[in-house]
Amino acid sequence: MQAFYPFKSHFLDLDGLKYHYLDEGKGDPVVMLHGNPSWSFYYRELVRELRNGYRTVVPDHIGCGLSDKPADSYYSFTLKQRVDDLERLLDHLGIDERITLVLHDWGGVIGMAYAARHSERIARLVILNTAAFHLPKEKKFPLALKICRDTQLGAFLVQTFNAFARGAAWVGCKRKPMNAELRRAYCSPYDNWHNRLATLRFVQDIPLLPSDPSYALVSEVEASLPRFADLPMAIFWGERDFVFDRVFRDEWTQRFPKAELHSYPDVGHYVLEDAGEEIIPLIRRFLTNHPLPTVPPWKQKQR
Repeated sequence: MQAFYPFKSHFLDLDGLKYHYLDEGKGDPVVMLHGNPSWSFYYRELVRELRNGYRTVVPDHIGCGLSDKPADSYYSFTLKQRVDDLERLLDHLGIDERITLVLHDWGGVIGMAYAARHSERIARLVILNTAAFHLPKEKKFPLALKICRDTQLGAFLVQTFNAFARGAAWVGCKRKPMNAELRRAYCSPYDNWHNRLATLRFVQDIPLLPSDPSYALVSEVEASLPRFADLPMAIFWGERDFVFDRVFRDEWTQRFPKAELHSYPDVGHYVLEDAGEEIIPLIRRFLTNHPLPTVPPWKQKQR
C-alpha cells in the first residue's frame, strides 16, 4: 500500500472526529474532492504530478479513506455536513483564495456547494464524471443505485459484502480494468460492516425529490452555477460511466459552453484511473495555460 500511496497523513479534529487529508507541495492551492465509494487514493498520481508547483490538498470525507468512520449517532452523513467539513478544513489551512477545484462523483456537488458559499475564492475548475445539479430529465435513475438507496436488500449488500465499493472497483474502469491489488487498495478502508456505513449513507443521501434532505441544497448549488461561467474550466469525461454518462456530460457542456472538453468513449467512471496517462498531463497543461495573476510578496501567505 505504501508504494501506491507514499504520502504524509494529516488530520483535523472535527468535534472529536479525525478528518484525514493530504497536503503536498507549495504554490496556489489545488483542492481535489473524491466521491463514493473512493477516497483520496484516487488522486494519488495527480498529486505526484502537481505537487511540484502547486499546493495539493485532498481530504477523505468522514467515513471514507483514512478519516474516522463514526456511527449515525456521531455524524449526520448529509451533503451540508460534507460542505461544512470542507469549509472548516480550508479555513484551518488558511486556503481562502486562488483555489482550483478538482471534482469527481460526489466531490462535484460538495465542491460546488463550497464554491457557491465562497465564489470569490475559486479560480479554476476541473470536472471529472460528476454533477452539481439534479438528475437530468433525460437520465433514468440507475436500478443498482435505486436498490442500494431504497431497499433493505441494498443496505444489507453494501454493509455486509462491501458490494458498492467492490462493484465500483470491478466496473469503474473500462479501458484498463483494475487488477486485484488495485481493487483491494480502493476497497481497503471499507473492511468491515461498521466501516461501510458512509458508502451506504452517501447513496441514501442522493436527492431525487423535494422532500429529500439534500434536495434544497442541490437546488441552491444548481442555481449558483452561472456565477462560474467565465472561470477557466476543463472537463474530462469517461463516457462508459453507467451513472455519470454522456447525459451528465452534455449537461455540463450546455451550462459551460466555454469549457475545455476531453471526452473518452472507452473510459469508465474512475476516469483518472482508466486514462490517467492522458488526462493528468492535460490537467497540468490546463493549469499552465490559465495562470493566475501574480501575487505580490507582501500578500503571500505562509503555510
